[in-house]
Amino acid sequence: MSLLSVPPLPSRNYPHCISVSTASAQKRPFLISSSWHNMQQGKGEQAKEMGRRVVITFLVGLGFSPALPSYGKTKKQSPYDEKRLLEQNKRVQRENNVPDEFPNFVREGFTVKVVTSDNYVTRDSGLVLWDIAVGEGDSPKVGQQVIFHYIGYNESGRRIDSTYLQGSPAKVRVGTNALIPGFEEGIRDMKPGGRRRMIIPPELGPPVGPSTFFSSKQFEVFDVELLSIQDCTRRTIGFYSDVVCN
Repeated sequence: MSLLSVPPLPSRNYPHCISVSTASAQKRPFLISSSWHNMQQGKGEQAKEMGRRVVITFLVGLGFSPALPSYGKTKKQSPYDEKRLLEQNKRVQRENNVPDEFPNFVREGFTVKVVTSDNYVTRDSGLVLWDIAVGEGDSPKVGQQVIFHYIGYNESGRRIDSTYLQGSPAKVRVGTNALIPGFEEGIRDMKPGGRRRMIIPPELGPPVGPSTFFSSKQFEVFDVELLSIQDCTRRTIGFYSDVVCN
């Protein structure tokens, strides 16, 4: 007999063969019990879901709106579209027949961007100017009276006031707080015969509120024509005193 050969097994039953078969048979109850457990667990989940539906139906009947999970996509806010807002402002201004080279305003909420041609100059105060015609002579001094015509516009180019339509120019003494800050700054260095367009920011503009002509903080545009400058003197007659300009 070779040492590498396997001797034939005797033809009789061995205990270890039975134990293997028994072990295999013993696994079956575990598989069955596992399947039974899954079935019972599934029934439990179905029962929970049914109970949840009953509770939701009951709450809705009472007027409550329970929060349910949402899987829908949230609509994102459209980004700031400067080009679209600029074209919108231009369209409205064309409808209002604004004069040539009128400034454009790109407004997004409280943020405003002023778009102008190269003819305009921005000062440190925020006032934006364009000298259409410079004029001749000296600029007005504090205490002198300026006589001028003007047309006022809002950001959309709509006229809000005009001395031309009123039929007579405005007369105001410089340095008496009779003008809004931006307007007085703009007219202080004009010369008689000069024409200037002023873009006045809200910080240099008129006060707003129910008791004023302006209802919101906006840029105001004024086309100003300075006609003349007059000296003024105080006249006193008895107990009466006034200022005379000529």
